Amino acid sequence: MNTDERDTKRLSVVARTRLAVALVVAGCLALVGLAVTGQAATPERLEFVQVGHWVYNDAAQSAFHVDGSTSRVDARADVPGAASGSQVVQGDDSGYVVERNRITEFDKATLSVEESTPPPAPETPFVMEIAGGPYLVYRNAGQIVRLGDPTATVPAGGPLSRPVATSDGTVWVHRVDNGSLCELPKGAAVLTCTAQLPPGHGGGLTLVGDRPVVLDMTGDSLHRVGPDGLGEALPLGIKLSPSAQVANSAAGDRLAIADPERNQLHLIDVSGLDQDRQSAKPISVELTKGSRFNGPLSSSNVVAMVDETRGEVLTYDATGKLKSTAKVPSQGTAPRLAKGEDNRIYVDSADGSHVLVVNGEDGSVVDVDVDKAASSQTAGAPSAEPDPSGEQAPPQKPQQGQPAPPNTQKAIPPVAKATPPGAPKKVSATAGDGSVKVSWSPASDNGARITGYRVTWPGGSTRVGGSSRGTTISGLTNGTAYVVSVVAENSAGLGVSASAKAVTPGPANRPAGAPVVTANATSGGKVSVSWTQPDLRGGTLVHYLVSATGQGQRTLSATSTEFTGITGTATVSVRAVTKFGSGSALTGATGSRKVTVPVRSDPPTITISNVRVGTTGLIVSVNADGKGAPATCQAKFGDALSASKTCSGATSLNINNVIYGGAITVTATVKTTGGTGTDSWTGVPSAGGGAPGGSLLWLGPIAMVGVRRRKEKELL
Repeated sequence: MNTDERDTKRLSVVARTRLAVALVVAGCLALVGLAVTGQAATPERLEFVQVGHWVYNDAAQSAFHVDGSTSRVDARADVPGAASGSQVVQGDDSGYVVERNRITEFDKATLSVEESTPPPAPETPFVMEIAGGPYLVYRNAGQIVRLGDPTATVPAGGPLSRPVATSDGTVWVHRVDNGSLCELPKGAAVLTCTAQLPPGHGGGLTLVGDRPVVLDMTGDSLHRVGPDGLGEALPLGIKLSPSAQVANSAAGDRLAIADPERNQLHLIDVSGLDQDRQSAKPISVELTKGSRFNGPLSSSNVVAMVDETRGEVLTYDATGKLKSTAKVPSQGTAPRLAKGEDNRIYVDSADGSHVLVVNGEDGSVVDVDVDKAASSQTAGAPSAEPDPSGEQAPPQKPQQGQPAPPNTQKAIPPVAKATPPGAPKKVSATAGDGSVKVSWSPASDNGARITGYRVTWPGGSTRVGGSSRGTTISGLTNGTAYVVSVVAENSAGLGVSASAKAVTPGPANRPAGAPVVTANATSGGKVSVSWTQPDLRGGTLVHYLVSATGQGQRTLSATSTEFTGITGTATVSVRAVTKFGSGSALTGATGSRKVTVPVRSDPPTITISNVRVGTTGLIVSVNADGKGAPATCQAKFGDALSASKTCSGATSLNINNVIYGGAITVTATVKTTGGTGTDSWTGVPSAGGGAPGGSLLWLGPIAMVGVRRRKEKELL
């Protein structure tokens, strides 16, 4: 194949997975045409919209590209050996299959695997397809990985909530441990923190008008985030629970916030953030009780959520009207939501067998059967384009006396020369006592019969016949990890190798190690539990045994669950049950975690015990009772306020810059998560604090100016 043919093939494949958008500078249509045809240099800041969505199909061990505009599968890249439920994220030239313990890159033009790299943390990251990316955000580990050029791993310094990104490629993150709000501009390698939520306030980031906004879930308000910190608060008009989740962006003038504890989806009017007018009342939509939800996720006009309990995707418009409900064909873990750069929302089934494409304008849903496409499409090949009528026109016979029409049928091309085989598929390894059993599915022969498979590992190799689908490697060292690779061979040479995950041989019938357990509790008595797969010691996982204090034991194949009705302090325990061949089941070591359910707080109370004159104003003495929750207090006289102050029991509050005359009324307020308490006092303040009793008037700015001028005249 000459250079022109290779370039043509590359362009034809890239055209299926990429679509250029117009220049950001208006009036440059002619320049865009020149740039596309290659007759002018591409201007700076010409960005491309990543068309469609990639998904990893477990059965085919391949990544498939779904064109959202046509709802068709139009490209396939074989990436064998990836874990079930792997995510796929794309950049300009490459795609990446992202596992908990490996990131595998493939070329979007050749659809061939390039290389694999380890991630910075063994967790499932939040993926972002944006300009300068893609990015992987490891929220628990506080690490941001940029796979685009230049590649970088940026430490955030602490755990993160869900990030957002503006159209210029700036990533915004929120540190959940200290409330910092930080930005990572396109191409940068260091975070810059420009704002911070108040201590103890929970929050989440979103976008309104392509600008970052933070939801203060403790203060029930929204704030713009800018170089000068937080903007003015926009009250939500509703009370949120701590587990509320804000959408990635606004849909029209409404921002979606899901509150699963109260089974509600709220749509907040955010036009008041940028306009000097009162916001419209929130719209609240009731969600199915008892269901577990993923989302919300927004496009320009649509909000999507996944009911994980029922296996359904729900779409709403900005007024809260339900636009569609569609089942997600899936087995195993819950479906996954993703936002495409093409203003569509994609819902992946757990095994990658189906992708539901949500239209970002009207909320309609189309189911794309990836399994069906996989059965008829080979790696790198476009899907077949059938005749819409399903019929072929019969050949036309020439009429008598007329010459036969010319033969327009294309000549059958010559048989292509054989090339080395493709990579073996579904390579897996199982550890035994001093041995490893490896198996695989056939590789593509690429025009010549496969004559054998070479199996290699650190310290050795072997060769088996071309019809073999597995072998056992003996004489290995127990306790040592081995990575086994398999490569096919034909008359054209050796193909591309594929590797199984590392396995460690050891004596049979060893119970599994202890899982690492994470547990989080809410004041409603709900405890969310997740755990990592432990060292199976060469065995095959059967299931997990999960228990919580007072809740009995559950048998699960997933790595997460929830308990309800928990009170006080409880211990959650997880054990892995494994088998070796046809032997009996073995119960592994216990991983556990203690968790304390926070106690709901009653409304606080406050009592004013005394009001006296201080050196700069009034001193208000109060007794505050937060009912077990942290409390803040504030006193008020007229339009004058004391500073908000943490309070418990006897507390003094200072109202500065006031004088008095006769009886006055002072109010005091205490606030906690349980509510608000108030008290008022009327009378004449007692003398004290270095100032005598006298008349009391609140001095506003005009009064202070009068005093200043009088003093200036006395000096003259």
